[in-house]
Amino acid sequence: MNDECGRGMHHGRHDAYCGCGMHGHGQGYRRRFLTKAEKTEKLKNYAEELKKELEAVEEKIKEMQS
Repeated sequence: MNDECGRGMHHGRHDAYCGCGMHGHGQGYRRRFLTKAEKTEKLKNYAEELKKELEAVEEKIKEMQS
């Protein structure tokens, strides 16, 4: 399986970056550098997703114990 840049699987990792500037997961060019505010927002969103995941795991544990 090759990506558009021809660099293959990029070391087999979804988030690996080869430096070609073409990584947008099917959406064309994706910026390589983010502002501090953009990085902060991404981290806040990630933290929120982790909280939701933890809540779902805790619900599943309670369900399995019933």
